[in-house]
Amino acid sequence: MKKSVLTRYRVMAYVTGVLLVLLTLGCIAKYGLQMDGADSFVTGVGIAHGWLYVIYLVFAFDLGSKAKWPVGKQIWVLLAGTIPTAAFFVERKVTAELDAKAADEAAKLAQA
Repeated sequence: MKKSVLTRYRVMAYVTGVLLVLLTLGCIAKYGLQMDGADSFVTGVGIAHGWLYVIYLVFAFDLGSKAKWPVGKQIWVLLAGTIPTAAFFVERKVTAELDAKAADEAAKLAQA
């Protein structure tokens, strides 16, 4: 698996995660605190998150299919972009796992 597949997933995981946190804070400001101007902020960030989440789904699915993940793991990674802050934790776990797998494969090739 190419490193670029993991890199583009990581970038989209962070972008999606940040936008979802901003959207959550905007919703708290709009509905909980009734702040002026929060309505347009929530609308803008919500639209951006929605479109970028679709790109995140494509990249995460591509990564999962190339890493040959089981369906349950694939679904968890895909849903991580809908839970505030989950994308950050899932991204770190996925990166550590795939880096370890790549290191094992490199060690096997070096021994052969």
